[in-house]
Amino acid sequence: MTEADRTAVGLVGFAAWKSSSAFENAYLDPVVIERVRGEFQSFAAETRCNIAIAEIDGALAGWGARAGEPDYISDIWIDPDFQGQGIGRVLVEHFLNEMRNSGIPIARIATHARNVNAIRLYERCGFEVVWQGTQWSETMQVDLQKVRLERIL
Repeated sequence: MTEADRTAVGLVGFAAWKSSSAFENAYLDPVVIERVRGEFQSFAAETRCNIAIAEIDGALAGWGARAGEPDYISDIWIDPDFQGQGIGRVLVEHFLNEMRNSGIPIARIATHARNVNAIRLYERCGFEVVWQGTQWSETMQVDLQKVRLERIL
């Protein structure tokens, strides 16, 4: 990934986070917003994990990542201008194929419990909700309502 790609990844991730249907009052705090913006910038600049980028006409339309455990899709972020065009599904399927090819038996993913668009996408990709509850966000320094989903490969 080039430095320009890394900058674009951070910007797209933050824009997608801000446009999410999961937005809640804690996200309105300017301190929280800056923490999240900084996290996207540092993740994009520093990560060495598996990142897949989706481009449309030379523009970064979205990206996904597998940071952490090998069976976990950690990130799917689609630029708000490109949402609803199937990009998220392509990215999820890309990572599922990588996992299958590596012999991983179960894929995991998580999102905010109010992020109905993401949950619908993951369910259309064959995932099922296996847990819902509260989880501490180290980045935001708040409790979040989360869901975890799994899919047998």
